Amino acid sequence: MELYEQVFENNRQWVAESKERDPEYFKNMAMGQSPEFLYIGCADSRVQPEDFMGVSPGQVFVHRNIANLIPNNDMNSLSVVQYAVEHLKVKHIIVCGHYGCGGVAASMEHHDLGKLNIWLRNIEDVYRLYRVELDAILDKKARQNRLVELNVWEQCLNIMKLSFVQRARAKGDYPKIHGWVYDLENGVVNDMKINMRSMMTELAPYIIE
Repeated sequence: MELYEQVFENNRQWVAESKERDPEYFKNMAMGQSPEFLYIGCADSRVQPEDFMGVSPGQVFVHRNIANLIPNNDMNSLSVVQYAVEHLKVKHIIVCGHYGCGGVAASMEHHDLGKLNIWLRNIEDVYRLYRVELDAILDKKARQNRLVELNVWEQCLNIMKLSFVQRARAKGDYPKIHGWVYDLENGVVNDMKINMRSMMTELAPYIIE
């Protein structure tokens, strides 16, 4: 059986097992969602947040794209964040990059990749901001890994700049913004420990009164 056909067999088994554990499982799932997390990650097939976070369906609202970007001109990403903040009332927004990211690596190679160049330009802008630090790293892999981390930081900043995020935080402590990096080589998630107070100081010129 080819993998495509196997997927449907897997689905039937999963449905049967889910109903066996809880006959009301799908009925309850269909009633609505109230996730605590918005997870923004890379589309890389090796990075599966539900697995390494150990969470259940309904607990994480997920958005994925190449290199976990939140550009200020991408309506797809912005719509996801706004919906999660204003309608789902998520408590935590997680931007998760991963070491060995193909998008980050491609942004450093400067090859002509067609329309993908437009998307990768967002990462190239991050490189430009931190060029002195990055160019001082002689090892190519280490330099790419550091750019992965810096890209996560900058995407967290992009989220904090959003007016609806600022309005939500003005009413309380949520949503909290977190930057993570997942290590493909050992499966460990590293919390970059984003300091939101420091971030808010940096963003003072962008804060909406």
